Amino acid sequence: MSFWAALSLFVATVVLMEGFAYVMHRWVMHGPGWFLHESHHRAREGQWELNDLYAAIFAVPSFVMILGGVQLGWWPGFTWIGAGIAAYGAIYFGFHDIIVHQRIPTRYLPRSRYMKRIVQAHRLHHVVETREGNVSFGFLIAPRPEELKAELKRRHRSGVRAPKGAACRNHATGDPALIED
Repeated sequence: MSFWAALSLFVATVVLMEGFAYVMHRWVMHGPGWFLHESHHRAREGQWELNDLYAAIFAVPSFVMILGGVQLGWWPGFTWIGAGIAAYGAIYFGFHDIIVHQRIPTRYLPRSRYMKRIVQAHRLHHVVETREGNVSFGFLIAPRPEELKAELKRRHRSGVRAPKGAACRNHATGDPALIED
C-alpha cells in the first residue's frame, strides 16, 4: 500500500470516528448501554467508573485490525484503519479525560474559541444527569453553547442537575451557572 493511500485511510478514519462516536454516544450509551454510561453522569468516587469499560470495548476493533494487518496477512489497509481508531481514542482521551474532566491534573486552561466551545458543550451535556434530555453528543465537533443552552431551556431544563452547594458549582461538570441566560 502506498504511503499516500495509507495516510488517507488513517486521516479519513480519524475524521469518521467523530461521527461514529456521536452515534454510539447518542443511541447506545444513552440507550441500551446506559447501565455503563450512567456512572459518567454521576460524581465519580475514585479513579474509575463503569463508563471506562467503553474505552476497552472500543479498543478491541482497533487492536484486531492492527494485528490482522500487521501479523495475520489481512489487507494492509486494516492496519491504517486500526491506527486511525487508536489515534481518535488518544485524541478523545486527551480532550475528554484530561482537559474536560481533569482525570490527570494539569494547569491547562482552554483559551482558544474552539477549545472553550468543546469544553463548554461537554459540560452542558453533563448538567443533565438523566438518560434523556441531553444535548451535544459529539466531542470534537460541538454546537455553539448558546444553541445548547436554548435547547435545554426549551426542554424546561428537564433532567438538569439541581445545584448541590458550592462544591457542585466548582465541579467541572456540575456548574449550574452554565445554563443560565
